[in-house]
Amino acid sequence: MATRPLEAEPPAFDTRFFGHPRGLATLFFTEMWERFSYYGMRAILLLFMVTPTSHGGLGFATATAGVIYGLYTSMVYLVSVPGGWVADRILGQRRAVLYGGILIIFGQFSLGMPKLPFFYVGLGLLVAGTGLLKANVSTIVGQLYAAGDVRRDAGFSIFYMGINLGAFIAPLAVGYVGQRINWNLGFVLAGFGMTIGVIQYSLGHKYLGTAGLYPVPAETAEARAKVRRTAWLGVAVVALLIGVPLLLQTAGVIQITAAAIGGANGILLGTVTLAVFGTLLLNKEWTALERKRLIAVIALFIASVLFWSAYEQAGSTLTLLADRSTENSFFGISFPSSWYQSLQAIFVILFAPVFALLWLRLGKRDPSTPLKFSIGLVMVGVGFAVIAIGAARASTGVKISPLWLFSTYFIQVCGELCLSPVGLSVISKLAPQKVAGLMMGVWFLSISIGDYIAGLFGSAYEKYPPPVLFSVVAGITVALGAILLLLARPIKRLMAL
Repeated sequence: MATRPLEAEPPAFDTRFFGHPRGLATLFFTEMWERFSYYGMRAILLLFMVTPTSHGGLGFATATAGVIYGLYTSMVYLVSVPGGWVADRILGQRRAVLYGGILIIFGQFSLGMPKLPFFYVGLGLLVAGTGLLKANVSTIVGQLYAAGDVRRDAGFSIFYMGINLGAFIAPLAVGYVGQRINWNLGFVLAGFGMTIGVIQYSLGHKYLGTAGLYPVPAETAEARAKVRRTAWLGVAVVALLIGVPLLLQTAGVIQITAAAIGGANGILLGTVTLAVFGTLLLNKEWTALERKRLIAVIALFIASVLFWSAYEQAGSTLTLLADRSTENSFFGISFPSSWYQSLQAIFVILFAPVFALLWLRLGKRDPSTPLKFSIGLVMVGVGFAVIAIGAARASTGVKISPLWLFSTYFIQVCGELCLSPVGLSVISKLAPQKVAGLMMGVWFLSISIGDYIAGLFGSAYEKYPPPVLFSVVAGITVALGAILLLLARPIKRLMAL
């Protein structure tokens, strides 16, 4: 197994892609097509599950569909943690991204098969593939830049534009095909998008230098053996967690319900979070500075969880509101309800340069990372306060204007631009080099937990009045954003950047 030194050697100073390394273009389009695949299928996933079988859907109850949605979207990001470890210790980030893309292709095409078993197999393949690809492609972006290269933050902002370009196009294309033509063809279209991404990644990897090429070297034969044992133990644990319940279900010993799946998912996420941070904090190899930065990561992690638990309801509660309670037409032209999920992305594309210029113009007055996180939390809460008013109007039986969702998504995106690209960049700075992939996986673990909570809100959509659900989300996020504001200075000192 080829290995690299702990410090990856970035390519020679390169300005061929808008003043950035040419390799950034390869990663930009890889992530763009991966996000096309993900957000395309996410745009129709919940709607496909709740649509009656007579109309080509699965006919699931909303409570069941919400739990499955939350399980899938949370697992997609949770598996980024072991995906980062596999890249760090076994594959290297470069091969992990390639293998992950291939698994995603097979997963989307499996969803395109009109049989229920293929639906679950497809979700499993998508989880595994995204876990290998998502965190590791972001890690390679960071390795394109030498230490102290002032272009790094701007590079992540360009990369983030690729994410949102794919997220903007996907609901329009996949949503239209899925809702207006055939659900399964929608998933197939998402698979073709990832196929394009893998092809261009394979052709463009030569521009990446040694970034992400090798795993971290194991210093001794004993260390290499430990890596192999850990990998096989992980495979065995996953097989037991999935295989045993399915066997017991088949034998009629137990009955797996949506509530049981949701509860098990919550326990798993909590256990993984405690295990990851417990292991990191108890490691005696860290310097005093690295340990302080790990504590800062924990604080930002909690804020990220709260933000994504609200923001990711775009695919659960807000999708149900759009489909059932909103007048889906503009200037007399009707459109699929899944198209609303393109709003977040187009707002990011339009306003990310504005925010980037704002941070630049502020200069020394540029808000710290914790302060930006606090603003993000408050903004996403304000967005839900707005849609709570709209939902109250809809509860009278009148379909509300699309402008309610337009306004909500715009406010939330302003919050996202304060938190998400900044979070990707700061994790790449705070993470010790030998756990760079794992720490990027930790960032995506926060999104995983947020997605799980978003799914729980989706499953409760018919149980509690939407105005109440949205008001609760608004109150929690605004309150905790205010608390983070009070803690911003101590967290900034821990970061020591």
